[in-house]
Amino acid sequence: MAHLPNSPIVLSLTVNDVAAALDFYVKAFGAKETSRMPLPDGTVVQGDFQIGTSMFYVSLGSEDWKAASLPADGLSSCLFIVEVEDPQESFDLAVSEGATAIEEPKDQFWGMRTAILADPFGYRWNLRKILEVLTPEQMMERAQEAMKES
Repeated sequence: MAHLPNSPIVLSLTVNDVAAALDFYVKAFGAKETSRMPLPDGTVVQGDFQIGTSMFYVSLGSEDWKAASLPADGLSSCLFIVEVEDPQESFDLAVSEGATAIEEPKDQFWGMRTAILADPFGYRWNLRKILEVLTPEQMMERAQEAMKES
């Protein structure tokens, strides 16, 4: 197992199929796989990957560690946010690799274009691009306007 570079936070995802997860994140998000640890039977039990400067571990569930994978079609308590150049292109690629669309790319009142999807392992991802930086006052004004429209 490669030692991950210093990072203030390294995320750890628990999945049912580590090899498939590593392959998905590389293909769908352009992640860089940094290691995978196979057992003699070929089952991959842990691996690492990097998206930008963010580091991730991915491993199989373990009762000893109180770690369980998410149901692929269930609810997830977390959302990973990834800055991308083109949310539509990134969204389409991830969906073509097996992600499930939750929210198509669209411009948001808070100055970003965002899209939300679920990966095949149950984790949610927000693909976003900052379109404009708003002051807190502008943000509040736009939020109030958006609430009037809904």
